Amino acid sequence: MDKQILRKQVLEQLHQLSPSDHEQKSALIQKQVLASDEFKHADTIGITLSRFPEVATHRLIEIAWQTGKRIAIPRCIPSSRQMDFRLIESFDQTETVYLDLREPRIDLTTSVAAEDIDLQIVPGVVYSEEGYRIGFGGGYYDRYLSNYPHQTISLAFEQQIQTAMERESHDIPVSYLYTEERIIDCQKARELNE
Repeated sequence: MDKQILRKQVLEQLHQLSPSDHEQKSALIQKQVLASDEFKHADTIGITLSRFPEVATHRLIEIAWQTGKRIAIPRCIPSSRQMDFRLIESFDQTETVYLDLREPRIDLTTSVAAEDIDLQIVPGVVYSEEGYRIGFGGGYYDRYLSNYPHQTISLAFEQQIQTAMERESHDIPVSYLYTEERIIDCQKARELNE
């Protein structure tokens, strides 16, 4: 199925989640991530500030801060389609930009190199069990992940996991998918299915 059609269909399904379902399922996913070795062993975590209907990330970020972890969120550079991950210590160090996205304020934050981020939590709309993803269409993460040297995970609701998904040569899979029902080892799935 065409990427744009699949993205649109899944986003429509996600927008039908009730606020209570969204909150409950997000909490189940967060609980699994917090218990994971990937999260426990990471000192610096790259993550986005979610907005509905994405899996909620704000509570995960707050808990990371409480446990002494550093949080880096991306600032998009539209001219080059690159991302500059910057350390934040409070949500007050962010600002609302295009499409209601929240990004770090440059005057209040410092940049962190990809190799200094131990765990990258990668957003997306649609995923295969092999860890391939369809994002929001900007291609920012495909570019970023091509040079990212560490562990990657994604947070997704079960309805975001699709079996029939085309992938392209530049697509880079994540290592694990965390849903409200399971943790998918994408490397194992790739070994079984490719």
